[in-house]
Amino acid sequence: MISRKNSGKCSSPGSSVHGNHHLLSLDFTAICSKDLFPSKVSVLVFVLYMGLFINQGILVTASRRGGDSYSYSTTTVVLLTEVVKLVASLLLYFSTSSQRSLVRDIVLHYKLFIHYLVPAALYSVYNNLSFLNLVSFDPTTYFLFLQFRVVVTGLSYQCVFRRTLSKRQWVSLIILTVGCIIKNMGVVATKEGASESFMNRLVESIASIQLLFIIVQIFCSSLAGVYCEFLLKRLSKGEEVDLHFQNICMYFDSIVCNGFLLSVHAAFSQNPVETQMVTWKSITEVGKPLVLLLILNNSAVGIVTAFFLKTFNSILKTFASALELMFTAVLCWLIFGIPIDYATVVAIFVVSYAILLYAQNPIKNEHVVTSGSSTAPLFMNEEGS
Repeated sequence: MISRKNSGKCSSPGSSVHGNHHLLSLDFTAICSKDLFPSKVSVLVFVLYMGLFINQGILVTASRRGGDSYSYSTTTVVLLTEVVKLVASLLLYFSTSSQRSLVRDIVLHYKLFIHYLVPAALYSVYNNLSFLNLVSFDPTTYFLFLQFRVVVTGLSYQCVFRRTLSKRQWVSLIILTVGCIIKNMGVVATKEGASESFMNRLVESIASIQLLFIIVQIFCSSLAGVYCEFLLKRLSKGEEVDLHFQNICMYFDSIVCNGFLLSVHAAFSQNPVETQMVTWKSITEVGKPLVLLLILNNSAVGIVTAFFLKTFNSILKTFASALELMFTAVLCWLIFGIPIDYATVVAIFVVSYAILLYAQNPIKNEHVVTSGSSTAPLFMNEEGS
C-alpha cells in the first residue's frame, strides 16, 4: 500500500509563520525539541552526516597537495564511486531477493533505466564540477555557495509542483542570495589587480566564470532532486517497485554517464592526467590511500544521508548545513591555513540565518512510502552536497 507520512519528530515547520511573529524572527522551538535526538544512534547519525560532508571538501582539497590541479583523473574517481554504490545496492537487493527476482524486475521495469538517465546525467555533471570548483574556491566558500540550492529548489518546486512560496520563504531566499554575493565579493577583492570600487567588485563577483560553474552545479543538483521526486510520485501511482532496484537503475545509469564523460575528457582534454587514464601511473594515482579514502567517503555520504533523512527531518538538515559552514571554516584554517576574512564571517552568519529562517517554514515535501521501503533512497547520488 502507498501512504503519506511526515518524517521527524520536531514541531511543525510552519508553526511559527502564523500569528504575530515577524517575518525575520527565529523560533528555535521549531528547530529543536526534547525529542531531537531520541537515541544514541540518532546522535551518531547526526555526527557522521556532518563529519562526512565536511570531510569531503577537505579530502578533495588535500588531494591536490597544495597545487592547482589533480594528479589523478577526477572523472575516474567519480566513476569508481558510482561503481561502489552500485555494488552496495546489488548486495542489499540480494539480501532480500534472488537473482531471478532481479531478472524479473529488469524485464518488468526496464523503462526505469531510461527515466533515471536524466538525474544520472545531471548528478554526473554535478559531481565532476565539484572537483573543478574546489580548485577555484576553498571548501568554506564552496559549501557556502552550494546553499544557494535552496533558492533554485524553491523556485523549481513552485513551477513543477505548483506550490506557492510564503513571504517568509521568499525573505529567507533573498537573504541567502545576499550572503552568497557578500562572500563572492570578498573572493574577488582578494584577487591581484582587483578593483577598489564597490560597484566594480559587485559586477565582477556576479559575472565571474567560477561563479558560473557553481551556478551550473547548483542547477544540476536542484533539478535532479526535483526530477527524482517527480519520478517517484509518478511511479507511486502504478505498481510498487523495489527501492534497491531503483538504486540499481540510478547507479547503472550514472556509470554509463560518467563513462561517457570519461571518454570525452580523454578525447578533448588538454590535461595529460585525463587523456592517459589507463597508464600504470594514472592507475597508481587513483590507488593512493588519500584518493581511495575520498572514494569511500563519497560513497558513505550517500548511505549516511539516507539514514539521516529517515531519522530526522528537513529542519535539522538545514540546521546541520549552517553548522557545517562554521566547522569547515575553522578546520580549513587549522589544516590548510586558509584565512577567515571579514567577508567569510559575515557571509556565514547571513547564510546561516537565512537557512535557519527557511527551516521555520520549508517547502513541505510529501514522502511517498511503499510497503517495506524507506521514505528516502538508500544512497544519495550527490557527493558533498
